[in-house]
Amino acid sequence: MNSYKKPYIIAEIGCNHKGDIEIAKELIKVAKIFCNVDAVKFQKRNNKELLTEDQYNKPHPNPINSYGDTYGAHREYLEFNVNQHQELKLYCEEIGITYSTSVWDLTSAKEITSLNPSFIKIPSACNNNIEMLEWLCDNYQGELHISTGMTTKSEIENLVNLFKNKNRNKDLVLYNCTSGYPVPFEDVCLLDINILNDKYSNDVKHIGFSGHHLGIAVDVAAYTLGANIIERHYTIDRTWKGTDHAASLEPMGLRKLSRDVNAVYKALQYKNQDILPIEQVQRDKLKNQKG
Repeated sequence: MNSYKKPYIIAEIGCNHKGDIEIAKELIKVAKIFCNVDAVKFQKRNNKELLTEDQYNKPHPNPINSYGDTYGAHREYLEFNVNQHQELKLYCEEIGITYSTSVWDLTSAKEITSLNPSFIKIPSACNNNIEMLEWLCDNYQGELHISTGMTTKSEIENLVNLFKNKNRNKDLVLYNCTSGYPVPFEDVCLLDINILNDKYSNDVKHIGFSGHHLGIAVDVAAYTLGANIIERHYTIDRTWKGTDHAASLEPMGLRKLSRDVNAVYKALQYKNQDILPIEQVQRDKLKNQKG
């Protein structure tokens, strides 16, 4: 009997749709039909709430990736409104894949809660937004997935305690994460999954892994260490304009990741008898042959 939880793979589309809902739908369709993943995830921001006026009106720090004259205009260009998110959720339901979104502020949290997705993600950048976390605990009934990049051990402890105090810790999924785009292997720090598992596996619903590294070898190891929910950024073309494409997997990479993690899931069990039926045939044929 396999004691490992079944893997759950999330394709993080984020803003890799370039502000085009038809590209967003293509990414959903490819994730479902070709990549064989369980869920897709977008992002929702209220940029006026998130950014100071100065940040909003400054040029993008890397103009070659910008979709507007200012950082605010760039972010607005990539933003879908709540009705467009509803359209994407319905499209996901139509083709049989789970829809979710990361929320970056309280207004976005309220808008996405109105769509009632099966889970909502809180990115590393916002896991200290206590007002938003408390509002979600009180008003949203689904799973809450939270990344722990850029977060101290004591901040993670406070986060879990907040959910315990709200009696929502059994709906909490904690992700091991290093915030960087892309992250070199020596900074992935996979063994922190052991720390999350040792400290919190009895308190929370699942332990996850949100990776921004290159390739797919690390994800198999993350799953084997006990992170049964694996999230990776995903795009159609890594050379597209935008900051996240370079740290994303293209469809073939995501397909192979899903294949490999699910293969490892099947393999992670003990022999249920000394000689398996598949071995008995070979034993009868090969073992103790007369020379």
